[in-house]
Amino acid sequence: MTARAAAFLIAAALGPAAAAQREAGDEPPRPNILFAIADDWSAGHASCLGAAWVSTPAFDRVAAEGFLLTRAHTPNAKCAPSRAAILTGRNSWQLEAAANHIAFFPPRFGGFVEALEAAGYEAAYTGKGWGPGVARTEDGSPRTLTGRRFSDREAEPPTSGISKTSYADNFDVFLDQRDPERPFVFWYGSLEPHRGYEAGSGLAAGKRPDDIGRVPAFWPDTPEVRSDMLDYAVEVEHFDRHLGRMLDALDARGLAEHTIVVVTSDHGMPFPRAKGQAYPISNEVPLAIRWPGRVARGHTADDFVSLIDLAPTLLEAAGAPATGMAEITGRSLLPVLSGGTDVPHREFVLLGKERHDVGRPLDGGYPIRGMRRGPWLYLTNHEPTRWPAGNPETGYLNCDASPTKTLLLERRRAAGHDPHWDLCFGPRPAEELYHLDADPDAVVNLAGREAFDATRESLRAELQAALEAEGDPRALGNGGIFDSYPVANRGQRGFYERFLAGERPATGWVLRSDYEPEPIPVPSGRR
Repeated sequence: MTARAAAFLIAAALGPAAAAQREAGDEPPRPNILFAIADDWSAGHASCLGAAWVSTPAFDRVAAEGFLLTRAHTPNAKCAPSRAAILTGRNSWQLEAAANHIAFFPPRFGGFVEALEAAGYEAAYTGKGWGPGVARTEDGSPRTLTGRRFSDREAEPPTSGISKTSYADNFDVFLDQRDPERPFVFWYGSLEPHRGYEAGSGLAAGKRPDDIGRVPAFWPDTPEVRSDMLDYAVEVEHFDRHLGRMLDALDARGLAEHTIVVVTSDHGMPFPRAKGQAYPISNEVPLAIRWPGRVARGHTADDFVSLIDLAPTLLEAAGAPATGMAEITGRSLLPVLSGGTDVPHREFVLLGKERHDVGRPLDGGYPIRGMRRGPWLYLTNHEPTRWPAGNPETGYLNCDASPTKTLLLERRRAAGHDPHWDLCFGPRPAEELYHLDADPDAVVNLAGREAFDATRESLRAELQAALEAEGDPRALGNGGIFDSYPVANRGQRGFYERFLAGERPATGWVLRSDYEPEPIPVPSGRR
């Protein structure tokens, strides 16, 4: 959609007030933007989406007063590569080193916050911006990928696992200091519900395990798992409370009518088979967008959406050029948000990953490419002889430490085999195919069944063509380049070599008890 067409839709949505403003010869003010992004929040875990065990009145309010998109996906279910894709409007495999976690962000890829700054916006953030990794300009100076930092205000957190950063207070400080003559973009990057959690905090808060309903099929339905999920819910609610206070601040200052509010997450929850993988619980995220008078109110759409669509949407809404940005792959959501089109936004979304957390020899990753089309999820695992969640002997480093993880590891060690361990940590074949209407947890792989060969081959060919069109090195036969990019955090460099030397290095997301006593060979024939 052109900027002229977008302006027409926006003006039409404004109604008589906009008409009077146009007659007076004034342009509508450029909107402010509040971009709220949780850290590790899976789709469906909001009270307005039927999750009785999670209370999210602020997210519910944005959805009720704006537009709820129920099939939003991140292209890469890990913090740094997902946030890089959001900022640049490009899939992670189009971002060179920024496809990886703990990476050096290439200077040539600009982000939408920087482009808005170049267009006159005042940009700031609280909490977590892009990361973890290093982002510098060509001359070596630090980049402000999400604007100026406002994270000094602190408050006593409700549990020991929650950050002391008082996000809403920091937003108030920014609003007090901002230039009222300039529009602003503020990135609210909650550190929740990232781990760790205070064990038992959900039960202590009065949450009931039975409210969860169905535990996903890839975890055992035990009190430990349900309690772990309730602890996660406490942290989702913390993110939501601060969002609610920010919405109230916009109301109190008379800014709500002129502010776009986007609420989403970088990827799914920090549990086995979720964060860091490529299944529905990994890549599907909540998404609601409010823009009073411009975005259709109280609408819900099940169009496929990729988080790379947010950058072009916000730039177009602001009337700002993509200054400093490489060609954007995402598509503006304004036609969907206006309620003025019956054409699906996307026929499919693309998914993938390269190196996340290190812990394999030579810092190798577990490369995946995939496609979600209709009820189908198709995945290609390019290195099926590697362990998908990281090597067992280094603690399955691409899965955060948790009571659920500990339970799965203990069950396998005690019995020598466990079906839930297989689903969460075990080796995978080169191809996976799931029919999500019949199998929403994606646990019944249809790729090896003759009846589904035609579907698998069709999706494989369509995925390959789409990736080639985007210049994906993995699709063009040069996928090894992603493993060659250095790890930005030197403390993680050589992690596997430290293991070989007899160390069991502790990190913030793996326990020493997560390490298997001996390496486990990947079974042959996984292809």
